[in-house]
Amino acid sequence: MDEKLDLAKIITADSILFFDMDGTLIDTDFANFLSYKKAIHSVTNNGLELSNNPKVRFNRSFLKIALPNLNHTDYEKITQKKEEYYIDFLSETKLNEVIAGILFKYSKTNKTVLVTNCRKDRAMTTLEHFGLAKYFSNILCREFSDNNPKINKFQNAISKLGVPPNLVVAFENEESEIADAQKAGISIINPTYL
Repeated sequence: MDEKLDLAKIITADSILFFDMDGTLIDTDFANFLSYKKAIHSVTNNGLELSNNPKVRFNRSFLKIALPNLNHTDYEKITQKKEEYYIDFLSETKLNEVIAGILFKYSKTNKTVLVTNCRKDRAMTTLEHFGLAKYFSNILCREFSDNNPKINKFQNAISKLGVPPNLVVAFENEESEIADAQKAGISIINPTYL
């Protein structure tokens, strides 16, 4: 199956392309893990030896599992330090050349939007590391509702941009986010199939 032929059938002149960052456009999992590891050591000094599982992204939920007795203050300190330490591990991030090639190509003719649950400062630091920010028409980062549950990033992007979901093609790798995109009425291209 010819990938370019398939994309040409899916992406039209009217298509709006939504790109997820972590795990889709850029592999940030190892840098993320190293950032958490350094943050845990700096806050707890407990000597806990974490090992990286390349199949699972270490996140706040895994932090609670790894350190079940962590108090709320230390939990917040670790997540804050993790963001600070991330820049130390930018060299451990890797560009997904296939998805980046799609971004480079279609940014010349289509609206291209970064739609990520990443915090804005980390997203911008990572995009600048690879020189990617200039390829996006819009950059939409992590948002929460008033009572702090996660917002469907795709529905939020459609609403903010005022675009019809049937014109959106999303590049996303995470199953729960793919489900959110589908709930928002978006066609999905999962980069693992490209």
